[in-house]
Amino acid sequence: MVVFVMGFYDCKMLSFTDSIVGPSQNNLEFLRCFLWGKSLWQIPSSFGCSKSNNGPVVIVKNEIETEKFEVKQEDKPRFRWVKVGPDINEDQKQAIAQLPLKMSNRCKALMKQIICFKPEKGNLSDLLAVWVKSMKPKRADWLLTLKELSRLEHPLYLELAGLALMEESFEACVRDYTKIIHGYAKLKKVQEAENTFLAMKRGGFICDQVTLTALVHMYSKAGNLKLAEDTFEEMKLLGVPLDRRSYGSMIMAYIRAGRLSQGESLLKEMEAENIYAGREVYKALLRAYSMNGDSKGAQRVFDAIQLAGMIPDAKVCGLLINAYVVAGQSSEACIVFENLRRSGLQPNDKCVSLVLAVYEKDNKLSKALDFLTDLERDGFLLGKEASEVLVKWFQRLGVVEEVEQILRDYALRTAQ
Repeated sequence: MVVFVMGFYDCKMLSFTDSIVGPSQNNLEFLRCFLWGKSLWQIPSSFGCSKSNNGPVVIVKNEIETEKFEVKQEDKPRFRWVKVGPDINEDQKQAIAQLPLKMSNRCKALMKQIICFKPEKGNLSDLLAVWVKSMKPKRADWLLTLKELSRLEHPLYLELAGLALMEESFEACVRDYTKIIHGYAKLKKVQEAENTFLAMKRGGFICDQVTLTALVHMYSKAGNLKLAEDTFEEMKLLGVPLDRRSYGSMIMAYIRAGRLSQGESLLKEMEAENIYAGREVYKALLRAYSMNGDSKGAQRVFDAIQLAGMIPDAKVCGLLINAYVVAGQSSEACIVFENLRRSGLQPNDKCVSLVLAVYEKDNKLSKALDFLTDLERDGFLLGKEASEVLVKWFQRLGVVEEVEQILRDYALRTAQ
């Protein structure tokens, strides 16, 4: 480093107060230019200036080997945009060939790069940077590209969608964040979904019912009841409207956690507000009571299904029958089956096998045979599950050969 010390007095150059360290032709040339009209603020930026306590201005010249000053260019993205050639594999060729005909060229250009993307070519953010700079996409281009990646179920879809949120041309809205959160929730990637949610809040977007419901649904599927409850309570505190999906996600969280009574209470809370859960929620709660052998709980949910205006099908009736069978209430199970038939519903193989299991348990062979004969008159064909119950029953009685002959004759008659 070379230091020059110059004093100024009444705007005139004074003599040097210090000697020049390591003089050279370049240093002298610089001084000559300065003395003949170069003002202080015209000195190249590589020279630093400071004033000492005694008044002289000290000009510090950094290590410069030449008189030319080069401007440092901005770092360019490391990704190199390479034209997709014939060396791609068959799957990639097929995927490119199936791109929508109406897709714009700028979108197709990005899609081809993503379809043929390899980590060694660079990272995805650099790829997008090149695309944005060269193609100047609009929101419609982003949405069309993301829609196509979603349709293809491409593994880079969510990563690209997350990067798009940070692009000004994407014009992100709260629903874009929600879609990504929901996508991560389906894959049970809780941390990634939470990161997206935090990024949404940092971006100044207001949490709405749809976004919070997606989080409740995610926590429910992940088995994290505490976070599901906290998020559901946050919805209530924010005063956002709760719909059947919001309630349904929380009820499913209680069902998965084995808190059936709390799930049923929330179901009643919904009904009090004239909001009814989806059929799958009622069915999930009924199934949980059924597997536990809680016939009273199963009957309450079965009644609630009808009050909600839904007609029970054979599968729903089968769950109620199973609840009574597991509870050891054989007569009630048979009554439900008869009510099913009176309502005009065709019983399924599961319902028939359950009733046969009841007769087997009570050792009522004659009633079982009458039951099967009655079903045969109505055109019912014995299925695999019901047949297995009969075979095991008659194996226990030691009359397997006779039963096999009867079943063969039965199958022959039904075929005619």
